[in-house]
Amino acid sequence: MSRARVARRIAAGAAYGGGGIGLLGVATVGVVLAEVQLAKRSVAGVAAPVPPRGEGLYGLAFGRRDPLLLGILGDSTAAGQGVRRAGQTPGALLASGLAAVVERPVEVRNVALPGARSDDLDRQVRLLLADASRRPDICVLMIGANDVTHRMPPTESVRHLAAAVRRLRTAGAEVVVGTCPDLGTIEPVYQPLRWLARRVSRQLAAAQTIVVVEQGGRTVSLGDLLGPEFAANPREMFGADSYHPSAEGYATAAMAMLPTVCAALGVWPESDRPEAARDEGVLPVAQAAAEAAQEAGTEVTAARAPWALLKRRRRRRLPVWDGEAVGEGSSGAADGGVHLPQD
Repeated sequence: MSRARVARRIAAGAAYGGGGIGLLGVATVGVVLAEVQLAKRSVAGVAAPVPPRGEGLYGLAFGRRDPLLLGILGDSTAAGQGVRRAGQTPGALLASGLAAVVERPVEVRNVALPGARSDDLDRQVRLLLADASRRPDICVLMIGANDVTHRMPPTESVRHLAAAVRRLRTAGAEVVVGTCPDLGTIEPVYQPLRWLARRVSRQLAAAQTIVVVEQGGRTVSLGDLLGPEFAANPREMFGADSYHPSAEGYATAAMAMLPTVCAALGVWPESDRPEAARDEGVLPVAQAAAEAAQEAGTEVTAARAPWALLKRRRRRRLPVWDGEAVGEGSSGAADGGVHLPQD
């Protein structure tokens, strides 16, 4: 069965209540064994530090009035587990880059929870939307790895994700989802578990893409954690526990997601027209989802149903802050001048 058909069956099972059991076949056994390896999440007894929240205002060089509100939801990767400074978390990095593009302050609200699975998204969305006067302009979700390692049925996983995206879109927020990372890149996982973990995580990523696009959101494939840098330099790009990204790894991830975040808000200086030279195009949504799952950093967004636009947006380096990040109260907000260097 093709990757696109598997992803479509998982998504359809989520929509119509199917269990989807058996879609992964022998890979299920691999997931059980891989869970034993992944649960260690440490090398030589080194554990990832508790992530800083990174909430507060970023881009204060542009003032404090009328900030964009950026909501961060998901698991430990969204929370920034593996780094010790607020400015190194994905939310802070994305807020800094977004502020530089729109020349406007950005407020981060982070409700992500290390260890969360997709069934925690309901709680996170309720928490984020509790204050009707401070509804987010855009939300970034990074979820899926714990669904795989804890053997959550893929149809259940994407059902929870679809419901979360639908609620956020109904509340008026743009939504960008970083799909399930390729767990085959984690160093403690060895063959044949590496191949099996890769297969399962990519199938889930493709199914996530289908349901997110159908709810009006956009996805970015995290794949091998957003870039060949991870495969080439795992010691540098992963943190001390060899499971969560390092500061350099999160910067690479944020750099790949920033164009899509900005495009969702209509502020990215790049057209949504596909470029044939970059192998972009309008494809059936299941095919676009399957292709995106194979290449990190690929964006998928809705076109006219049942089609989707597959984009490989040009990355730009993140803003360079002139000074250290400083807290605003206890929020861990960042200050200082910013600029967005060109490629």
